[in-house]
Amino acid sequence: MPEWLDVVIRALIFLIVLFLITKWLGKKQISQLSFFEYVTGITIGSIGAELVTGLDRNIMHGIIGITTFAAIPYLAGIISLKSKTFRDIVEGKGSVLIKDGKIMEDNLKKEKYSTDELLELLRKKDVFQVSDVEFAVLEPAGDMSVMLKKENQPLTPKDINLHVHSGKEPQTVIMDGEILDEPLSTIGRNRKWLKTELEKLGVTIENVFFGQVDSFGQLTVDLFDDQLEVAAPQEKPLLYATLKKCQADLEVFALSTEIKEAQNMYAKNSEKLQNVINNLTPILKD
Repeated sequence: MPEWLDVVIRALIFLIVLFLITKWLGKKQISQLSFFEYVTGITIGSIGAELVTGLDRNIMHGIIGITTFAAIPYLAGIISLKSKTFRDIVEGKGSVLIKDGKIMEDNLKKEKYSTDELLELLRKKDVFQVSDVEFAVLEPAGDMSVMLKKENQPLTPKDINLHVHSGKEPQTVIMDGEILDEPLSTIGRNRKWLKTELEKLGVTIENVFFGQVDSFGQLTVDLFDDQLEVAAPQEKPLLYATLKKCQADLEVFALSTEIKEAQNMYAKNSEKLQNVINNLTPILKD
């Protein structure tokens, strides 16, 4: 067998082996590497590279070596779930770098971070002033977790007692120009409904590259031709305008009639409708 073909076959074998091992270890090892897993990954890569190009070496010995190194972090992960002490040793612990707006210099030196590096991590979290920070922790994976002081945190609807409708996951119903029936079924819609919505937007399915339906049942699309513009959905603005008109009409009726009972009825229903509008405004104007 030619040497180049032997190298290709070895590379394919180790690619498959490493893929299977990575799937076995799970997603955590990919997204959050500890120091221990980082060293193991380098070693496994070195073994694989050596055996792919080292034609005089036994390929089975390499597979055994890689499997052994892969089993170590897997077993360490199982032990870590049951022992915090072991987990702290293998995966490390978070270090508090800022507390009550004050930099913890000793912890900063312990983690071998300079002040400039600390400020860089804060800027990545859109924080530019240390005094705005209530608490900042350097996680074992090297990420910075930041909690701003209460007065510097963004205002939420809860802070002003504003009720907002809970959102649901948008469903992708068109991808690469193809209709996806399963997401349509998930939201209780069908192709006929989709065709009607596309007609409202003035486009055909042949022109649509991507389409999503939000939690309110509103369809938004992206066309193949980026030069074409799609009209914004009008269902919610039209419903809001209709409700406002009805409420205004009730007020007019209350003022124009001289019958006391009718005045009270119109005024009472106008107030009820206004309450409905107030509750729906965050949804219809979203």
